[in-house]
Parts: sequence; structure tokens; C-alpha cells
Amino acid sequence: MANEKQYPMTKEGKEKLEQELEYLKTVKRKEVVERIKIARGFGDLSENSEYDAAKDEQAFVESRIQMLENMIRNAVIIEEDKENPDVVSLGKSVTFVELPDGEEETYTIVGSAEADPFEGKISNDSPIAKSLLGRRVGDEVTVQTPGGEMLVKIVAVK
Repeated sequence: MANEKQYPMTKEGKEKLEQELEYLKTVKRKEVVERIKIARGFGDLSENSEYDAAKDEQAFVESRIQMLENMIRNAVIIEEDKENPDVVSLGKSVTFVELPDGEEETYTIVGSAEADPFEGKISNDSPIAKSLLGRRVGDEVTVQTPGGEMLVKIVAVK
């Protein structure tokens, strides 16, 4: 097999993916099969929108199961970098302030598999994370964003 993509993630992120996989296999898969069974009872499958919707959902669930299995199989757990506590790296939370007078923002930099901006977790592939990785507390960094450049100062790394 060719080199498969590796998915950097925290231990907690991997556990969350494993829980979702378990739910899809044990609960959601059975629900969808039952919906298909019920929809078949409605008669002619060629004009049965319930059947078509259930089959589409089944395809989505099976695709998600395959994706999660691949991500879990190729997960690389992010180890804490204790030697460089003030350097921004994968798995750490970074707090920065937009200059000249912006508010503080804090994000945890994680692999793309567990990124969730609504929970303050951004992908290491995002423009902000790419600009901050390897930088230290006190550094001023120009971040390229879709809205243009912004200058930020790193105030904390945990």
C-alpha cells in the first residue's frame, strides 16, 4: 500500500473519533437498515423517496465509517513538547492579541481530523496555525488570512 496520509491528533481527539465510530457501527447503522426495511414496505422502489433518502443516508454512514477507520488506523498521537514550553507547536493552546489594539484570542492547534473552530481547535493546516507554529511567546507574527494580513503578538503558550 502506498504511504497513507497520517493524521496528527491528541489522545482525546482519537478517543472522540473512536466513540463516533462505535456509535455509527452499533446504533446509526442499525437505524438506517431499519428505515430501509420500512421504506421497502411502501411498495414501488422506483418512486419511493423514503427509500432513496434512506439509501443515501446509508451511503453517507458507510463512507463516514470508512473515513474514521482510516483516520484512526493512521493516527499519530501528538506528544507534549516539555522541552520548549513557550514555543507554539501541535497540541498546544496559543493566546495572541491582534495588534495594535485587538482582543485576546486563544486556540488549540490540532490536526485536521479533530479541528473544530467552534470549540477553539484549529487545524495545523490553517493559515493562522501555519503562521504561529514554531514561534515563541512575545513574537509578533504577520498572519495571512482570507480577509488579508493581520499582525498578532503571542502572549501565552500552554
